[in-house]
Amino acid sequence: MTEMEMHHSQNVLGTELATCSKDPVTGWYRDGCCNTNSADQGYHTVCCILTETFLNFAKSLGNDLMTPAPQFNFPGLKPGDQWCVCAPTWKAAAEAGNACPVNMEATHERTLEVVPLEMLELYAQ
Repeated sequence: MTEMEMHHSQNVLGTELATCSKDPVTGWYRDGCCNTNSADQGYHTVCCILTETFLNFAKSLGNDLMTPAPQFNFPGLKPGDQWCVCAPTWKAAAEAGNACPVNMEATHERTLEVVPLEMLELYAQ
């Protein structure tokens, strides 16, 4: 995928997208940012500050973010890590009372196609 295919890197606040995490390295492009493109059907665009509650909720949906998967260069995540989470998963967690805090400056504007800004603001850090 080329840079030309990448969606404009703007956050939900209408400013330049900030880095989400370089340790562990996150993002659809594994560039540390919640950048995205049209191939990212999961909307890996919400920069979350992970909590145990959220990680367990995601696992209950079949998305185990805690177990390392070395074959995919995935370290496994723990509470306190920042990670570009799928917008539908984060929204489901919020609706169930299990959402984790959101780094608004590092959350891609494409998130707003799935999650209302008002919902994100409730969990803004």
